[in-house]
Amino acid sequence: MEIHNLFPTALGMFNLGRDFTETEIAFIKNQEKRNNMGNTTSADNTILKNPELKGIKDFVEQSVASYFKSVYAPKNETTLRITQSWCNYTEPGQFHHKHAHPNSFISGVLYPQADKKTDKIYFYRDGYQQLKTPTQDWNTYNSESWWMEVYTGRMFIFPSHLTHMVETVAGKDTRISLSFNTFPIGNFGQDDSLTGLHL
Repeated sequence: MEIHNLFPTALGMFNLGRDFTETEIAFIKNQEKRNNMGNTTSADNTILKNPELKGIKDFVEQSVASYFKSVYAPKNETTLRITQSWCNYTEPGQFHHKHAHPNSFISGVLYPQADKKTDKIYFYRDGYQQLKTPTQDWNTYNSESWWMEVYTGRMFIFPSHLTHMVETVAGKDTRISLSFNTFPIGNFGQDDSLTGLHL
């Protein structure tokens, strides 16, 4: 038998390739925080606009552009811009609720502080399943969820509709993630086929 991966969901994985600087970490850790469901998040929801994180913003923008070009291969002059960015702080015993990112095209999460031994991110395949049968061996075709290990400097980029969450943090340190949303700028579709969208 031959199986072909038809219409897969593209999960982009990137590595910062360097340590976070002392300035970057101090800035991220010293943010004013507000309560979130299961953890806390930065009050600043455009955190990548701050000059202290310029190097991080450059990395994120380059990675987003690479993902967009590789996955969508746009014919028209279209780019993605970061619309919001914020930090999540998940203390030991806390969690990050199951969610997706409305009003966004591509989203991502970068880890300034994470424990490779214990930290994971879970992604979910949502939608109605007409028939379900007990599964003996889980794989990417029959699984309803899939986890990926996270560690400091790792980043995931994915379609914003992809549901994800974080289980209760088992490590001893605060897990810090920097999340962001994007939206297209430029020309989508084609005017001749009545699908033109100019943003």
